[in-house]
This record gives sequence, structure tokens and C-alpha cells, in this order.
Amino acid sequence: MLTFTQIKPPNYGTAVNFTLALTAEERTRSRHRFETEDGKVIFLHLPRGTVLHDGDILQDEAANSLIRINAKPELVMTAFAETPLLLLRAAYHLGNRHVPVEISPTYLRLSSDSVLRAMLEQLGLEVKEEILPFQPELGAYGQHHHAH
Repeated sequence: MLTFTQIKPPNYGTAVNFTLALTAEERTRSRHRFETEDGKVIFLHLPRGTVLHDGDILQDEAANSLIRINAKPELVMTAFAETPLLLLRAAYHLGNRHVPVEISPTYLRLSSDSVLRAMLEQLGLEVKEEILPFQPELGAYGQHHHAH
């Protein structure tokens, strides 16, 4: 059983013992238990509020195992708008609902959800479902603001 407690800076040359593919939601949990395909049990015991990114490397307590985190492709909706203003308006409405959103200058991406899809389409966005790695904005999860 391995417990991983610290994050090392990503370095793609680093040899790792194995990789762990996690969804966006799983990458926000600081306490987590996994079993690898070959039956190893892994615990993540990271500082509260840690959000893991694709390519991050974690080290175990004894510092002899390294694990690389991969962003697991998951079912998402990508919303495109004809104008930047429309994209901003959609981001505002999604922000009001506190859903995790990946924001770029050309699209918004979020977990697949039929209610939100209907809202985005009513606003005039084009929405398509895809299976892709998902990296929402950190603030969307809200743990960081309330920690005082």
C-alpha cells in the first residue's frame, strides 16, 4: 500500500512507477483511495484544496515511488458561440450555478448535463458532446474561498 503525500513539479523526463488517470472531479479530492489494475492500493493524502493537473507527479512518503496523474477523458459538453459577448453571457450564467467550467477564448466546456445544455442552447450557443480531458477553472469548486 502506498500513500502519496506530495506533488513534484511536472517533468516529462521523470520515470514514474505508474500513472493514474483521474476525472476532473477526482483531481479535486485531496483524500482518495484507488486500486491500480494490478491490484495495488494507493492513497492520496494531499494538502486540502489541492487540485491536480494533467502531468502532475506525486511522490510517496518514503520517496521511492512516483506516480503521474493523467487527465482521464470524460463526457463533456463543449459550447461555442458566434460572438465573444454570447460566450461571456453563457459563462456568467454557468458561474451563477457554480458548475465547474473550463473557459477558453473560443469555447466553454463542462460536464455533460441536459438541463445546462438546454440553457446554453436557449442562449444561442452550439453545444456538442465530446469525450476529452477536462480541466475546469480552479475557483469553480469553491473550496478555496471558504477556507478561512
